[in-house]
Amino acid sequence: MGRKKSIDQNRILDAAEAVVARVGATRLTLEGVAQEAGISKGSVVYDYGTKQALIEAMVERAVLRDNAFNEAAAAPFTGSDNATLKGRISAASQPFPDAFRAVALNICAALAQDHSLRSAIQTNQTAVIDRIREEAGTARGPMLAYLALEGLKLLETLDYHQWSDSERAALLEDIRQLASGSPG
Repeated sequence: MGRKKSIDQNRILDAAEAVVARVGATRLTLEGVAQEAGISKGSVVYDYGTKQALIEAMVERAVLRDNAFNEAAAAPFTGSDNATLKGRISAASQPFPDAFRAVALNICAALAQDHSLRSAIQTNQTAVIDRIREEAGTARGPMLAYLALEGLKLLETLDYHQWSDSERAALLEDIRQLASGSPG
């Protein structure tokens, strides 16, 4: 009879994120994650096997969380034009927490070096873009608004630039306006 799994996967992934925020993805070790989680290294190895698999699980969880957050923000717009994009703009009104930025920056470095890690992000982005295209029809404004929104978020996530609250609000309003129109 095999052992019963009793360690919460989120506990391990939370620990992995804490380690990545502190030392980066390249210096992440299964032993460091186990120590952070207060469990044995064997438990981490049992659940994930390799550092690569652990990072893949972190990326997959991040995609699932981001999608859930954006879908919840889009719910009030269900039935209206460009609901997906309106939800994403609404979700972006809350800047990423500083703790998230450290993890995202380090995971982005890992993504840049590994095509297989990028595939979850690429697949997700393709699905979002397809939905925005479908909802927008022939209008080009929504796609340009999405690109502007993602650019704003990327600059902030990678800590290349941080806007003041008033600048950020004005930019998001400009993006909303772009989303509602069709540029010439």
